Amino acid sequence: MVAGAGRPEYSFGGVLVLILCSLTFQLAAPETETTRFLVLVLHGMVLMSALVASNAHRTLLRVAGVAVALAVIGSAVALVGPGEFNEIPGGLVNMMFIGLTPIVLASGLIREMREDRTVTVRTMFGVLCIYLLIGIFFAFLYGVVDALIDSDFFRSTPNPDISDFLYFSFATLTTVGYGDLTTASDVGRSLAITEALIGQIYLVTVVALIIANMGRRGGSSAA
Repeated sequence: MVAGAGRPEYSFGGVLVLILCSLTFQLAAPETETTRFLVLVLHGMVLMSALVASNAHRTLLRVAGVAVALAVIGSAVALVGPGEFNEIPGGLVNMMFIGLTPIVLASGLIREMREDRTVTVRTMFGVLCIYLLIGIFFAFLYGVVDALIDSDFFRSTPNPDISDFLYFSFATLTTVGYGDLTTASDVGRSLAITEALIGQIYLVTVVALIIANMGRRGGSSAA
């Protein structure tokens, strides 16, 4: 099954599967230097798969491939060399990969909807990928902030790991708000409010429009 111009209908589904694998691994794996390195590799793969699924220009694919390879090689050298694979540089590289991927996906989706003038399952997969990436991005942002500030990021958890930040991020993004993890600083509260607003605005605008126009052709909302 294809979606216009020979594009595989479920190619963004592959990106979604990679994102879910990355999430599962981060939640299940112990917090070690090797885990951080593997997470960085997974996010590099997510970025490259998003570029391929979005039919990015070959030059952009080559440049991104070189950048991802250099980041992975540099991280591998830091891992096997003396010292530790510091969480701040690793977190920043992950944020770069995760932050660029939604831009790639959004540009690909907008271009395709303008060409095909229809919303498909492929579009829905791409939109869901962006939503998950927002949650992952904020999780790493919380982690970097925690590493930079002198005080604890959470009130009840003095030494949080990535699974704690992911849990808090998605609870905030979806506005579930269990309350078992709460930020202890003004910076943390500001970031949490920003994420909650982004999550709700994204759901009631982008996701709602995509679902409402699923399968329609030539509608102004989906163009």
